[in-house]
Amino acid sequence: MRREYIDSMPDLHATWLSRRSRPWNAVLDALPSQCAICRRWPAARFCADCLARWSQPVPRCSLCARHLEGGAAVCGACLKQPPRLKHCIAVLDYAYPWQNVIARYKFHGDTGLAHGLGRLMSSHPQVEQVLDGSDLLLPVPASDQRLRERGFDHTLLLARALHPPIPVWHRAVERRHTLQSQHELGRAQRLRHLQKVFAVAPDFSSRIRGRHIALLDDVMTTGATLDALAGCLLQSGAAGVSALVLCRTP
Repeated sequence: MRREYIDSMPDLHATWLSRRSRPWNAVLDALPSQCAICRRWPAARFCADCLARWSQPVPRCSLCARHLEGGAAVCGACLKQPPRLKHCIAVLDYAYPWQNVIARYKFHGDTGLAHGLGRLMSSHPQVEQVLDGSDLLLPVPASDQRLRERGFDHTLLLARALHPPIPVWHRAVERRHTLQSQHELGRAQRLRHLQKVFAVAPDFSSRIRGRHIALLDDVMTTGATLDALAGCLLQSGAAGVSALVLCRTP
């Protein structure tokens, strides 16, 4: 009975409280919750033991966030063919247990996880550095059809959960819907598939010029989506584009 009671407890971070102004954050953090990984109760949304075990930083390429050994700052692939991103920071590997957490958040509507994931991202020192060096934060947009299917904008919720010191422009770029999922394609196919998918919204075209922009995405697989979006923004006059990613495929 005790276990059933715990599992049925509502996630208070997903209720109307989570949509209130920033002073409510301290209240939310003080409320008891259940760890989304080990299911410990009471605990933070991600308990200290799970964070210590599953979120240790690893050396990564500063341009594509791949694992990188030997103390180098940039991997061989990026030296050979530099991406259009100025920096790319990934906080976690897209592996157990995080792929399960993201599936619950993104595909099963557990929007309360955005609060814990945002705190996890914001605690990464390089994330803070990129935000401090940017003029605005732009969540990678989804098409209108994807938003209707999912019922919420998962990258926008994650961006707001970061509580960034810069504006969040979630309507600055429009994304055309494509029939084939990006998950089904390799990098070369994705690059071809993403041509002309993104377009700067007319109301923002002049406001993009000269800006340093930080992109935000939940999962980075090949980097094709971020590269295509960066290209769109640079063509519109952005001074530079960096990326913040919750998870990177190993």
